[in-house]
Amino acid sequence: MEKQIIDRKLHPVEKSYTNYLLGEGIDKVLKKVGEEASEVIIASKNSDKGELLGEIDDLLYHLFVLMNQQGISLEEVRQKAKERHQLEGNKKEFHTRTAD
Repeated sequence: MEKQIIDRKLHPVEKSYTNYLLGEGIDKVLKKVGEEASEVIIASKNSDKGELLGEIDDLLYHLFVLMNQQGISLEEVRQKAKERHQLEGNKKEFHTRTAD
């Protein structure tokens, strides 16, 4: 998915939804990410695996478009996850932020 979005950005295709989103800007992409996240929640509540898979695919696609716009690669996300999951300690303390 990431490579396809990069390719569309470098080699625009007429009537491409990806090129449409990239051209519309961050606000449109963020709106779609929010919509798709809500649809994942609804599909989860409906207990329909096929529907849920489709909505997760839609959400991932829109997240990849957002990542592309923000200059973030999947490898960077993987590295961040690796760093975060190496931390040990009390879960509650880890997720609680305090004001300095």
